Amino acid sequence: MTEEQGRSSKKDRLKLSKFKLDALLDVTLSINANLPVEGLLARYEEILRENLGIGKILIYKYSLGWECLLNAGFPEKTASDIDPEKHLLQFEDISFDITDDWFEAVDIIIPVFNNNQPLAYVIIGDIDEEGEGVSPVIKHLNFIQTISSIILVAIENIRLHKESLRQEAIKKELELAARMQSMLIPDNRNLPATSMLKVTGYYHSHYEVGGDYYDCIRLSPTRYGFCIADVSGKGISAAILMSNFQASFRALFTDTIGLDTLVHKLNGIVVVNAAGEKFITVFVGRYDTETGQLEFVNAAHNPPVLYDTVTGEVRHLGASCVGVGMLDEIPMINVETLTIDNPSKIVCYTDGLSELKEADGTDIGTKYIISNISNTLPIGSNIESLIAELGIPDNNPSMFDDVSVIAAELASLQR
Repeated sequence: MTEEQGRSSKKDRLKLSKFKLDALLDVTLSINANLPVEGLLARYEEILRENLGIGKILIYKYSLGWECLLNAGFPEKTASDIDPEKHLLQFEDISFDITDDWFEAVDIIIPVFNNNQPLAYVIIGDIDEEGEGVSPVIKHLNFIQTISSIILVAIENIRLHKESLRQEAIKKELELAARMQSMLIPDNRNLPATSMLKVTGYYHSHYEVGGDYYDCIRLSPTRYGFCIADVSGKGISAAILMSNFQASFRALFTDTIGLDTLVHKLNGIVVVNAAGEKFITVFVGRYDTETGQLEFVNAAHNPPVLYDTVTGEVRHLGASCVGVGMLDEIPMINVETLTIDNPSKIVCYTDGLSELKEADGTDIGTKYIISNISNTLPIGSNIESLIAELGIPDNNPSMFDDVSVIAAELASLQR
């Protein structure tokens, strides 16, 4: 090599090094300037196509699944025919002289890894089929892999940041929804507490919002209406349906309406709002403190426990009809009536409580309810001890659903 050739070669190497440094600096500045994904890809394509003479670029990137992030110059058929799972995961190093039929017009495949996992594959070829191919850029492959890694990791970070913001927004919306829903569940301080009727409740949503609901309404000076309900399924859709049910229940329940009529009307509303995709199990009752008469309908809900504190008798108030929203029309609704002769306690609950598990994996059923109310202690104390014994909400590993309880202490007519 002559001295002049040596100087020329050194000059070319310096020029090439300056180009690479400038390109890396430009990419870094673009990332720091929060350039959007489209802008980063445009800069990347410019470096490879205009500065390095690469005619075709195809990028497959993995996020929630594989997607074609960029197709610059390749036929659409080539892009659509390549299945990254089948055709690309085999490449762990830069590969060229590709002969597989799947990679028509492909000259080089460059894998990009992030945390030892395949993040993307850069596929390059040459638009000028009659030219010298891409062989002149083979000496730049490590640089191409480096700059590809920088760009694609930056794009992944942009995606993760957007996802983080989206999740944070969803979290805030759920927190707001949870606060709104909690306003639909009556506070114990607002539940009846008279010499003839004392009511208490407990509510814990397994997620931010849930599909359980209970309520107690004073209908007249001596009559009270109450219910507990559970929407099939969980989450936002269940919570929305339950909030609609709450509004309908409060609007329809009066001192004079028949419980069968009430349930028929509620069924019609749920059928329309749920479009057959969900239903609600409901126990609804009305209690007259003057006569001691308790009338109720159990629409496929868990049977409440009624305990006579004098005789020790325990009754389960079983189903009267199918759940609300299960059928367009409920064929028959049985309204049952009881007279409370002795001081008694009634506990209504959802299956999030009764389907908690024993150590052997069986459902606990109602035995803990019965054991905790079989005394003359106030009903509020009974429910507190029940919840504590079952380790709700934080110390029971079998919890999988919302847990709701509404319980009442019914005085005797022989006061």
